[in-house]
Amino acid sequence: MKKPPSPFMKFLGGRDLIFGLVILILIGITIFIYNQISFIFHPLMIIFTTILAPVILAFIAYYLLNPIIDLLEKFKIKRVWGIIIVALIITGILTGLILATAPMIERQIEDLIESFPRYLSQMGDNIQSWLEHSILGPYYDEGYQWVVQNLSDLPSRVGEYLGGAIEGFRNIASTLTNAVIALITFPIILFFLLKDGVKFKKYVLNLFPPKFHHDINQILKNMDNQVGSYIQGQIIVALCIGILLYIGYLIIGLDYAIVLAIVAAVTSVVPYLGPMIAISPAIIIAIVTGPFMLVKLAVVWGAVQFLEGNFISPNVMGKTMQIHPLTIVIVLLVAGNLFGLFGVILGIPGYAIFKVLVVYLFDKFKERYNQYFGEEYGYYQPTDMDEK
Repeated sequence: MKKPPSPFMKFLGGRDLIFGLVILILIGITIFIYNQISFIFHPLMIIFTTILAPVILAFIAYYLLNPIIDLLEKFKIKRVWGIIIVALIITGILTGLILATAPMIERQIEDLIESFPRYLSQMGDNIQSWLEHSILGPYYDEGYQWVVQNLSDLPSRVGEYLGGAIEGFRNIASTLTNAVIALITFPIILFFLLKDGVKFKKYVLNLFPPKFHHDINQILKNMDNQVGSYIQGQIIVALCIGILLYIGYLIIGLDYAIVLAIVAAVTSVVPYLGPMIAISPAIIIAIVTGPFMLVKLAVVWGAVQFLEGNFISPNVMGKTMQIHPLTIVIVLLVAGNLFGLFGVILGIPGYAIFKVLVVYLFDKFKERYNQYFGEEYGYYQPTDMDEK
């Protein structure tokens, strides 16, 4: 008489485990073969990288505008007309802001680009003077000699790097071309996302067997809530920080207020690391302007961070993401190291999507454990995915 499989083997999947291992081996062989002939897929990678930027921009705009389109639909306005109305309103607002602020921003940017080297030089002189008259003075000459000895061949190194300037110009031209293509194509992609977003979700569901429709629908819903809430919240928080800093810079009389505020708003999209980047140029300008300006800048920055941390972010972001601050820092560092700027910007939404999948798989693991071991060893408490 054939011995029945043990509960542990049933828990692992029995014969299904063998089939799963075979599939993993086949996937590994496929990856190995792809790595050997990856040059064949180079055109596909070019296509993918070309459409990636406009698709990302379109999805960001989708999560910002879709709630407005849904609200207009509740007022019996057809979706297409709602999209057109919102597009016209946004175009009008952006045109008015550009016409009103472009000349001032252009002047400040040109002046800042022209004056920034002088600011850096003056700040270096101030630091040098402070070092020479501080307790570190005796060590200053030694440090200076070390720099001279070890960096004396720096000009030759720079010359070697400049040898690849032609290739650098080609990369810049390629980047500008991709940016123009992204700006032109992303409104088209956004239009169809706003118009046919529900149809797209149904299409994705129909790719899977009916048995999995409920689970896939719940996963997509959770991903949509997590990513949508994060994008909307970060954009609103960044705008609030930019506006508050602009007002604060105007009050203390800091030069290039609007440019520095725009830089702060843009970099604030990246949590934790963004504010540190944003404050750097303001600190340089404040140091050169005078010690009292640095104190005033610290007061403004502290006030804005206090308002953002205690009032803006808790009310705008809430606790939707449920990610520990240390986890956010680690994700940003890893994603930035792997994928550069795109990784820093998209690392947290990517982690949110990954977390939804892991939570779903862990729930399935707990269900399977409870089925085979719960009665003997105790039950896992199930997690309701609808509450996440």
